[in-house]
Amino acid sequence: MKNSTKNALVIGFALFAMFFGAGNLIFPPYLGKAVGASYGTAIIGFLITGVGLPLSGVIACAMINGSFEDMANRVGKTFSVIATIGLILAIGPMLAIPRTAATTFELGVHPIFPSVSPIISVIVYFGITLFFVLRPSSLIDDIGKILTPALLVMLAIIIVKGIIDPIGPVVATDYKNVFSSSLLEGYQTMDAMASVIFASMILTSVRSKGYSTPKDVMMMTIKSAGVAVAGLAFVYGGLTYLGSQTSTLFPADIARTTLVTEIVKLDLGSIGSVILGLAVGLACLTTAIGLVSTGAEFFSKLTKGKVSYKVFAILISLVSGVIATQNVDKIVALAVPVLQILYPIVIVLIIMTLLGKKVKSDKIVAITTYVTLVVSVLDTINLLTANKIGFISGIVNAIPLAKAGFSWLIPAVAAFIIASVVVKSDSGKNIKENIA
Repeated sequence: MKNSTKNALVIGFALFAMFFGAGNLIFPPYLGKAVGASYGTAIIGFLITGVGLPLSGVIACAMINGSFEDMANRVGKTFSVIATIGLILAIGPMLAIPRTAATTFELGVHPIFPSVSPIISVIVYFGITLFFVLRPSSLIDDIGKILTPALLVMLAIIIVKGIIDPIGPVVATDYKNVFSSSLLEGYQTMDAMASVIFASMILTSVRSKGYSTPKDVMMMTIKSAGVAVAGLAFVYGGLTYLGSQTSTLFPADIARTTLVTEIVKLDLGSIGSVILGLAVGLACLTTAIGLVSTGAEFFSKLTKGKVSYKVFAILISLVSGVIATQNVDKIVALAVPVLQILYPIVIVLIIMTLLGKKVKSDKIVAITTYVTLVVSVLDTINLLTANKIGFISGIVNAIPLAKAGFSWLIPAVAAFIIASVVVKSDSGKNIKENIA
């Protein structure tokens, strides 16, 4: 505990690296291109949902000195198990992990080595991932000390060069509702979901460094979060600003990945593709390491050790590798409906936890969560059926903010307020007893 600053930097760098993963590289530049001169407002909105929510998830877990399972237990044990399994599968082998490998190939490998097949790229990628994952005792330090500094150097070169020598003029665009659109763009990174999965790994690392009391764990987590916030703000803000320089250079319908590639070419010339490849590879690899490790640990505990951590790590990597041979768009489309249901639930549980003792009963949490779940399921069905089911379409479209992608928000708030008035305080066990 004597080297608290050093520990905060190492853990904070690990947090940054885990959050800054596959999809995150392509969101800020695209947003910057759309909003042009309003990039300042866009950066604030993006940081609120793209950084604020994820770090709130980690802090919420630190508050209860527990995990997402503990948060979800307030709704019910069965719900907790099902929700956690769904969450880990969705942001693990079903989406996030294979997306990291596919993105690495499309943005990092293929532009530099066009003759390399996706299969070869995926095999090498998951070989490197398993090398780190199968060494769990030093996992966080490996990420913080080795991979993250290299990643930051690569990104800093791209961003600083673009600030010193802009690639194009920053002009005003006719983009409407910049702030709300930026909130949604940050929301789409799905990092709040990842945060409650990464939290257990981060908290374990904090405790392993000698921080044992809930207060000490919380303080170190907050310090580490500060490091991660600074890194993420620099990267997201810088990439958004670079994107704002391209409003007049490329058509509105340019693909996100293509935009990133073109920005780097204009920014750094022929060497840009190499630097981009290294940056993308490191960003994606650190996320994959965190997700494979956490998923393997969870499923091993779920089987009560009957299937080992190493076996699950290999299985997750194999499944992810098979899916990763598809392109990024196909992988995203595969899990979007599941994410649309799970993401609001995660946000609600994070907020309920952060409210602490102000939530007087677990029944309030359960009611709010189930209302959120029902609305999210209806919204997803409406999306998948393209408004073809009349009564569902009518219900969803009548909800405020539905068209903005937040159909669950108002019903969740209403359910919380009503439940808080009607439900009496719990006399039994409650997670708030564990709050530091």
